[in-house]
Amino acid sequence: MNKYSLRGKVALVTGGSSGIGAATAQALAENGAHVIVGYRSGEDRARALVEALPGDGHAVLSIDLSAFAEHASLADHVKKTHGSLDILVNSAGHTKKVAHSDLSTMTPELFASLLNDNVVGAFSITRALLGLLQATSAGVVVNVSSVSAFTGAGSNIAYCAAKAALDTMTMSLARAFGPSVRFLCVSPAAVDTDFVEGRSKEDLHKKAAGTPLGRVVTPADVADAVLACVTHLRTATGTRVVIDGGHTL
Repeated sequence: MNKYSLRGKVALVTGGSSGIGAATAQALAENGAHVIVGYRSGEDRARALVEALPGDGHAVLSIDLSAFAEHASLADHVKKTHGSLDILVNSAGHTKKVAHSDLSTMTPELFASLLNDNVVGAFSITRALLGLLQATSAGVVVNVSSVSAFTGAGSNIAYCAAKAALDTMTMSLARAFGPSVRFLCVSPAAVDTDFVEGRSKEDLHKKAAGTPLGRVVTPADVADAVLACVTHLRTATGTRVVIDGGHTL
C-alpha cells in the first residue's frame, strides 16, 4: 500500500464548497479520504462537489463559523456519521476590500466580525473536534492562513490581524497537543479565486509577474500544500508552509 494513501481516513474541510476548500476536498478524496464538505451558504455547490468526488463515504455538513454554540454538536455528528476524524482543514473565512487608511469604514464592529470569521470560528471548530482528532493518535489540523499574517499587507487591517492570530494560535495548539495532533498553516499570497470582491484577474497576474516564479497561485496549489502537510511533512508541527511563488522575498 502507498504509505501516503489516506484510505480509510476521515477529513472535514470547512469552507469546502468553493475555492481553496473545494480544491482541498478534491485532493484529499483523490488520495483515498472520506471527505466531509463543510459549507455555510453554498449547499448546492457542496452537494454537487460531493457527488463528483472520487471514492465514497463523502458528505456535506452545514457549518456557520460564527454560530459558536452549534459547534459543540459537531463531534457527535461526525462520530455518528463517520465514526472518527483524522484531518481537519480550516479553510472557511471571509474578507472585504478596505484600504488600510480607511478607518471610517473599518469600524470596530466590522473588525470584530472579520476576526470571528477568520480566526475565532476556526478556534471554536477545532476546540469542538479536538477530542476526535486526539483519539486517532495521529490527527492533523491544517489552517489556511495567508502571507498577510506576517507582511501586514492584504485586503484590510482586520484580515491581516486575524491571520497573524491564526498563525500564533497554530503554534500554541501544536505545543499543547502534540504528539497526538499536529497543527500547521499553509500561507499563500493572493490566490486565483473570488475570495476578495473587486480583485480582478488582471490584478492577480500583474502581481504574480513581479514574483520570482512569475505565476499566480491557484486553489490546486494550496490544496497540494495541505495534502503535503497531512501525508509528507510528518515531523512538521506548529509551523507555516509558505506557498507564494516568492512574493515575500
